[in-house]
Amino acid sequence: MLNDKLKNQLHLHFIVFIWGFTAILAALISIDAISLVWFRVLIASATLFIFLKIKKIPFDEKSGDLIKLFLGGVLIAIHWITFFHAIKISTISTTLISMSSSAFFVVLLQPLFGNKKISLFELLLAVITIIGFVIIFNVEKVHTKGIIYALISAFLLAVFSIYNSKLVKNYRASKIAFYELFFAFLFVTIVLFIKGSFNVSFFELSKFDWIFITILATICTAYPFVVATDLLKKMSAFTIVLTNNLEPVYGIVLAVIIFGDKEKMSFQFYIGAVLIFFSVLLNAFIKNNLFRLRFKK
Repeated sequence: MLNDKLKNQLHLHFIVFIWGFTAILAALISIDAISLVWFRVLIASATLFIFLKIKKIPFDEKSGDLIKLFLGGVLIAIHWITFFHAIKISTISTTLISMSSSAFFVVLLQPLFGNKKISLFELLLAVITIIGFVIIFNVEKVHTKGIIYALISAFLLAVFSIYNSKLVKNYRASKIAFYELFFAFLFVTIVLFIKGSFNVSFFELSKFDWIFITILATICTAYPFVVATDLLKKMSAFTIVLTNNLEPVYGIVLAVIIFGDKEKMSFQFYIGAVLIFFSVLLNAFIKNNLFRLRFKK
């Protein structure tokens, strides 16, 4: 039992590490945020469709089920659009750190969804995260617009995580992932069609854009999306979202290595980041020790 918990924790940290590359790829890809999301969900949903067909998993959902999954698809689509847009107009570092506020939103929203009462411990961790975020906001005013978009994205991520924690009780993780990505594709397609964005130039991407988008859609989307959804059966939405706060660690280190001075931030920025990362480590330490005490009993 203890080994299973450790295995799940390691698996979660592995996919968070993979997600650390997402922001890097978004910055390297030359197209705008909404177009990027369209290609991402198209390739990712197609990949999962092939996977489900190979596994001979039936597509027998009722209309009521599809409506629920469609809502999840809309949430994840808007989350990614705002996330990528924040990166495009600010920096990878400020966007990733701002996304850490999602844990605070989870604590506030869970009682509204009827999942659980507010945990004082989780609220304390969320407050530490927000203090770290406020420090960052005060010293990075040049990126205010990007931070606002990242906050919207963080809020949507919190809603999406809580929403999926309910869906996963009744549906297979791989099916949830496929349908939500497919419906995200349909939603973004409608938006682009209304905007009149579909033309010849829309599909004229550079060789490197195609390579980066394919990596983003398969290795950084399809695979971790299924794993993260499945882990919602075994972990709380708060723990998963809070652990996601480690994504900036990987993303910022990679960004500094790849982009150099553009991603180097002020000393106060890193003070705020340390507070945020501390909340992640404290959550893991406390909850793992509580689990060990129960296991010994």
